[in-house]
Amino acid sequence: MITLHHCVSARSFRPLWLLEEIGVPYELVMHDFPPRVRDEAFLEINPLGTVPALFDDRVAMTESAAICQYLAGRHPQAGLAVTPDDPAYGDYLNFLHFGEATLTFPQTLMLRYGRFEPEERRSPQVVEDYSRWFLSRLRTLESRLEREAFVCAGRFTAADVSVGYALLLASYIGLDERFKPAVAAYWQRLQAREAFQRAKAVEREAALAQGVSPKPAMDMLG
Repeated sequence: MITLHHCVSARSFRPLWLLEEIGVPYELVMHDFPPRVRDEAFLEINPLGTVPALFDDRVAMTESAAICQYLAGRHPQAGLAVTPDDPAYGDYLNFLHFGEATLTFPQTLMLRYGRFEPEERRSPQVVEDYSRWFLSRLRTLESRLEREAFVCAGRFTAADVSVGYALLLASYIGLDERFKPAVAAYWQRLQAREAFQRAKAVEREAALAQGVSPKPAMDMLG
């Protein structure tokens, strides 16, 4: 049985969404954000104190994009991976990691210096600088999505889950209002997926059932 440790709307939403796309059984364990502060016992599970933390028998993983690659590769029947012999394999890997390393990273700085730090350490200039940084990186998506429905291989893959989470995070911050048309339309397509909607419902239901706040992680310290 796969076990996923998750906070509402945190990076662990990537593997949650992917698990719903794949349709395999899993256990979802909810934590208030940030778990390293609010639940010291979690450090016994993941010394980093971060989510996601995914366990699949003896496999333990903590990087959201890597977990997406792992799950898609382990469950090829779902059609969410791109194999090395496919000409789109390079694009697949590139966008799978682009979603985290290029698109999510600047938003974490925006959240830290816009919401999470004490008032005296917040910096509107950092928030604005990294907002522009993030939006400028969306140009890579815009040109591609003007021609294609998804980021690679002519179909929905785990790479779209990775990129899609970055757009979800942007929507919580308010950056979705500044998306260009092709990215905005793509984001609407992703939200319309049944697995995306199930993942949103599952995280809320699990949070309430386990006594965890259903508020998004970025609002917990705001």
